Amino acid sequence: MKGVMTMALVLGMGAGAPAAGAASLTVVCAADNDLFGVLSANKIARRRFDSAAEAGTAADSGSGVLILADGYPGKTTTVDGALLDKAAGKKLRLYVEYPAALGGLEFGKPVETHVERVVVASDFFGGGLKSLRIVSVNGLHYVPVEAKGSHLVAARVAGFDTAVYGLPEKTSPILFKMPGRDVLVATTKLSHFVTGRYAPRDSWQCIWGAVLAWLSPGATIPPLRWTPTVRATYSRDEPLPADYEMRAIKRGLDWFGKAKMIVHPSFEKLVAGKNRVDSLPADAPMGDGSLGALEAVISVIHQDGSQPISSAQRGDCTCETAMAMAFGVAVLADKARASIAGNLLDYYLFDSIARKRERGDPNHGAYGLTAWGITTPAWYKANYGDDNARVMLSTLAAAALNKDDRWDEAMMMCLLANLRTTGQLGFRGGRIDVGALNKGWEPYFRGRRVNLSPHYEAYLWACYLWAYEQTGYKLFLDRAETALTMTMDKYTDGWRWTNGLAQEKARIILPLAWLVRAKDTPQNRAMLRKAVNGLLALQDKCGAIREELGLPGKGSYPPPKSNKAYGTTEASLIAANGDPVCDLLYTTNFAFLGLHEAAAATSDKDIIEAENRLAELLCRIQVTSDAQPAVDGGWFRAFDFGRWEHWGCNADHGWGAWAIESGWTQGWITAVLAMRHMETSLWDLTRGSKIERHFEPLRRKMIPDTTTAN
Repeated sequence: MKGVMTMALVLGMGAGAPAAGAASLTVVCAADNDLFGVLSANKIARRRFDSAAEAGTAADSGSGVLILADGYPGKTTTVDGALLDKAAGKKLRLYVEYPAALGGLEFGKPVETHVERVVVASDFFGGGLKSLRIVSVNGLHYVPVEAKGSHLVAARVAGFDTAVYGLPEKTSPILFKMPGRDVLVATTKLSHFVTGRYAPRDSWQCIWGAVLAWLSPGATIPPLRWTPTVRATYSRDEPLPADYEMRAIKRGLDWFGKAKMIVHPSFEKLVAGKNRVDSLPADAPMGDGSLGALEAVISVIHQDGSQPISSAQRGDCTCETAMAMAFGVAVLADKARASIAGNLLDYYLFDSIARKRERGDPNHGAYGLTAWGITTPAWYKANYGDDNARVMLSTLAAAALNKDDRWDEAMMMCLLANLRTTGQLGFRGGRIDVGALNKGWEPYFRGRRVNLSPHYEAYLWACYLWAYEQTGYKLFLDRAETALTMTMDKYTDGWRWTNGLAQEKARIILPLAWLVRAKDTPQNRAMLRKAVNGLLALQDKCGAIREELGLPGKGSYPPPKSNKAYGTTEASLIAANGDPVCDLLYTTNFAFLGLHEAAAATSDKDIIEAENRLAELLCRIQVTSDAQPAVDGGWFRAFDFGRWEHWGCNADHGWGAWAIESGWTQGWITAVLAMRHMETSLWDLTRGSKIERHFEPLRRKMIPDTTTAN
């Protein structure tokens, strides 16, 4: 992998003699060290040695010497005390990484961190990187030491770019100057910034610019430039190839195999019953779907730049992955994906326990529902309406694409099971666990719950409107329309929001578009227009949908309210409104689907243009990486469209900034891009379903005529 990185650094930069007045540095490191490669690519004069003793002897008087941490993280750096004396005699300036001991300073054993971030703690870096700015050192290990006046510290802090609550009482030195000596000490390997994917890039340019300037007083230090090993596919203004959307579809579908999202027998035992694995065999092929699918690439970056895998098996992600595979058949003519799609649906809906036990008992209130997940008992007991909705939407899409109706009965059962646990006003609530349904479904059906939360409710309303179109059963229409009207009447100050308000604005558009399809009235079109205008007010000229926080006190997972709260629960990617970040897990992906369906329902030119801008953005920011194939072709949750870099607040303890969710994100983005290529919509693709034939027998059993349905 290091060879790939070095080539990427050198390409387009050439080699040659340094300019007059430039720094002249002596570096102790392995030949493949990231910093040494960047110095070489940027034509900064440097000599490399394998030992510090050789470097100290060879270095010119008054020059800078860097002793880098080749053994990181397993082995600390040994520096002979005599070198410090030699350096003082020659007036050398030293930079030392990850030392075991140094000039009387007492360092502890290396500490591995989990939630700590690196924070600027002085004015050492100049105006470009002010105190309290946050940077990431992924896979951070450091040697603890007592030091005053640190320039960088490790600490648990909340914030997007800045530690908004200041520094906590407990911090750990990361970069400081030794008292009485011209020695900068880094307690970790800061020179690992390319392989380790340290971010954001502009901050690391400032950090290394300041360190090199300190090492070479008076020398001209050009801004360091390098190509990140993981980055957006295209720059903000780079001309795009004519087939850029088709390329994004193919790479998006190939990601499922590269990331090992579809279980293969070769690693079935490695993931069985687990929620997380650090790695899977690099050479393992993609499974055939009969063993299910995994959830995500997790938002943890190891020191080698790799990321662990969420090996949880969820209904939504499994069925959305099946949908993506089915679109691969339609768009890429890859017939092998058809059987994978079918096997995935069979696995979750028929073979697994997801629809068995209480959910398979006609006398139980949970009959017909689909389990959120099957990996752990806690996930199995959960019935989220939204997750059931996306199981249905993706399964119906895959069935239409595969021209196979064997899942229709299960989907009709799921529609009716959710409808009968939805109250008279059309709200179901976020989650009803199996145990809560032990006494039956009727109390929910007859209740008058109000839950103005599109994130949890909206996609069920879309399913009900689709079901009304298929069956003519007016209860589907009435409950969806009532809830949509009540929700839009309180737009948006009356809403509950989850991780942000932007996602609620994005989620409401799909059911409103389908309400126009099911019942095209001026009032319903006006509600759709209002919702679209609210979303597009957040769209940047580059196409990004900016994240937005709602009213205080109405959010379920707002930004952390203290440093201590960072990394303890789900959270937003931003710290405050105005942070230039889009969220591809909760907002942008569903905005893309909603705008696509709204454009199909109305042929409105403004909506079509907004969708086109968003499609272009998604193709530009798709991840590209030779060094980390498990993320190549994916879409991370966070993208900073100000920096044009994958960056955001990683406070969410489960689905942070660098997560790639197989279903929610990857499944729906590839699906909408595919539908654009096919010149169809989800409504039109699935409207030929024959699911109606299962309706009346199941309806009589699940919502009998004797039930009061006011």
